Amino acid sequence: MFTSKANTIFQEVIEKYHIINTVDQPFENSYSKEDLIEHLLYRKCWIDTVQWHYEDIIRDPHIDPVAALKLKRQIDASNQDRTDMVEYIDSYFLEKYKDVTPKSDATINTESPAWGIDRLSILALKIYHMNEEAHREDATPEHRAACQKKLNVLLEQRVDLSTAIDTLLKDIEKGDKYMKVYKQMKMYNDEALNPVLRSQK
Repeated sequence: MFTSKANTIFQEVIEKYHIINTVDQPFENSYSKEDLIEHLLYRKCWIDTVQWHYEDIIRDPHIDPVAALKLKRQIDASNQDRTDMVEYIDSYFLEKYKDVTPKSDATINTESPAWGIDRLSILALKIYHMNEEAHREDATPEHRAACQKKLNVLLEQRVDLSTAIDTLLKDIEKGDKYMKVYKQMKMYNDEALNPVLRSQK
């Protein structure tokens, strides 16, 4: 199953990040571009993992305003990278299934495969950090128990989401579903579309 591979790579990424556990650490992809989908999945989850920790840092109530603004710019750039990676992953699937002729009664899914994979990557981060909280030795028993309940739900959610993604890919391969990808038309980074940026010209 595709998601078995994806979940394994996501876990690999998250564990690798936490060896050094800093947003400033250098990135090195464990997969070459010859292993394209593995390469893309690894990069995608690394972006998500760094951004997860950006979001922790910026919520510090005592953060220096100048540092906060710099971090906000980094989060914006990370969001753009995340969207770009989703589109690269969808392009991989479009290429993979380009010779499949959809059946006459084929239907479209509510989201593309890559946006489902995006949620699966974020879910891997939720599971990792909720597991940490469920086993944190300096937390109260009540806290650990509450986090364990949440972790159980997240693990169930991963099974359901993985099943849904694998089913979608099978349906696309059989022609029961068809892919139609809309490029993300983000307006706030575009000088021609954002009125604030446009006024600075």
